[in-house]
Amino acid sequence: MLTINDTALVIVDVQGKLAQIMDGRDTLFKNLETVVKGAKILEIPIIWVEQIPHKLGPTIPQISDHLHDHTPIAKNSFSCYLEPQFIEALAEAGCKNVVVVGIEAHICVYQTVRHLLEADYHVEVVADAVSSRHPTNKQVALQKMQQFGASLTTTEMLIFELQEVAEGERFKEILSVVK
Repeated sequence: MLTINDTALVIVDVQGKLAQIMDGRDTLFKNLETVVKGAKILEIPIIWVEQIPHKLGPTIPQISDHLHDHTPIAKNSFSCYLEPQFIEALAEAGCKNVVVVGIEAHICVYQTVRHLLEADYHVEVVADAVSSRHPTNKQVALQKMQQFGASLTTTEMLIFELQEVAEGERFKEILSVVK
């Protein structure tokens, strides 16, 4: 089970025009926003990454509008784990569990997950908060990530697993986010 004490969220490359052409875009954006809001309510570390932002553009507002207290890490490698600043941020978070969301599932998400697994992190991919331009690419990526040891979860499953109990102010905030 994931807990708020040892789990970090990694947001991968949900930027510009590329984000706009993802399969199931509207559902993807809604789920990404819910995951980010939930992570903020639960106060888990968030590591936000952008692929060559000067070319692909900024992160979509559904995410960036909730991350004014964070700065994205720029990268040009497909895997976030090949960016030293990402590795430093992950080490500073001090978490053994990493939850991954973003695009594209079969490229940057997949390669990041593979490297995280090789570095002995427990990785969970939020299946309804990742996408690719073509659904087959997402499907195969999820299968391969599972084959290599990643677990799959969903937006609501993740948030309620981290929340643990149906009580308190955080729970009330969570309920308002998942509606």
